[in-house]
Amino acid sequence: MVDAGELLKWYSHAQRDLPWRQPGVSAWQILVSEFMLQQTPVVRVEPIWRDWVARWPTPSATAAASAADVLRAWGKLGYPRRAKRLHECATVIAAEHGDVVPDDVDALLALPGVGTYTSRAIACFAYGKRVPVVDTNVRRVVARVVHGRADSPASVRDLADVDAILPNDERAPGFSIALMELGAIVCTARSPKCGVCPLSICAWRSAGFPPSTEPARRVQKFAGTDRQVRGRLLDVLRADAAPVTRAQLDVAWLTDPAQRDRALDSLLSDGLVEQTADGLFALSGEGGEAGPSNVLVN
Repeated sequence: MVDAGELLKWYSHAQRDLPWRQPGVSAWQILVSEFMLQQTPVVRVEPIWRDWVARWPTPSATAAASAADVLRAWGKLGYPRRAKRLHECATVIAAEHGDVVPDDVDALLALPGVGTYTSRAIACFAYGKRVPVVDTNVRRVVARVVHGRADSPASVRDLADVDAILPNDERAPGFSIALMELGAIVCTARSPKCGVCPLSICAWRSAGFPPSTEPARRVQKFAGTDRQVRGRLLDVLRADAAPVTRAQLDVAWLTDPAQRDRALDSLLSDGLVEQTADGLFALSGEGGEAGPSNVLVN
């Protein structure tokens, strides 16, 4: 088990000063942070989140923005489909939930772009519900402290494992965020700081820190990938409010024309880019009278 008193005492002075944890931050603004933080470091998210919630503080304000404006505001966070899903999520909350983010896990799961982790994170962090919240950091802490393993793959048992160590009182929400923080800044994947761990009992430490038996994860490269090419193409479109020519897009990636075509086709398929009837290209919603859906005209 994890000593809640030890963990919460540590968190009270060790927590990072993150803006979405401040008093007065709404459930919607916390939801925005969760969308942005998926596979993206805090340092990149914070300035964009601040600008976003200042410009669009509510679901209805976000829903009223154009898809193109949302994609521009998303900037260089990466995985721009998240921005599209966040816009769709805002539209549903504004239209079907009275502009209020639901507090029920099942209702949250029904929203566009909201999955198992995000639904529970909102219920817990925004509404103080006692629900297990499992991300990579939490999974690693539980694997080490409770099971004595260096790491653990995602499992259907994750929620049950975390639920078993959650306090059965009002401390549960704080415990959840503290457990996540411990994994983020102390019980890290590559260089755990066991010497400053606040927990007096850890099965992994007691076992002599046995190494992981899981296959080493391949580091995701970015340079030269379709993701990079998609980003270059979106940069061209973000910089111009008017539709652009194919030639303007072509110069964004000269290394591999076939890869560039594939990346552009995927942006069209994802609905992030539109092709106009006269063969120009624009961000979603800025193409005017668009041509045939998902068809790349050379």
